[in-house]
Amino acid sequence: MDRTASARRLPRRALIAAPAILLASLATPAAAAPEPSARLVRCGEQSCLRIVGHRVDPASAVRINGRAVETEGHRRWKVDLPVETVRDWSEPNARTIEVALQRSNGEQETAATVDLPIGLLATELDLASLVVTAG
Repeated sequence: MDRTASARRLPRRALIAAPAILLASLATPAAAAPEPSARLVRCGEQSCLRIVGHRVDPASAVRINGRAVETEGHRRWKVDLPVETVRDWSEPNARTIEVALQRSNGEQETAATVDLPIGLLATELDLASLVVTAG
């Protein structure tokens, strides 16, 4: 193979590699810490909402609906709140909670809206009957 044939193949290789390089550069933000999440767990005699998340600085305070909470863990943290506490800290029939990280200087680091399990804070409703139709 002579030098000119090799020179002609270089741009083609570059064109083939360009999409892979572009995709890798776009994927970098996805490597950031995942958003906080919440699920229902048992804690002793009651039900609790377990909220888990990640923080860059383990000294950052975690706030749920504006209230500071004690967490377990460092960068990967979790907190279990009794459902009654979540109900007291939330609007009636809320479907989400606000989770914020606050730096030690008081500046807000991040904030996220976290979905609650379906119906967690819904008002209880006694039904005499329920009619379901298909169609």
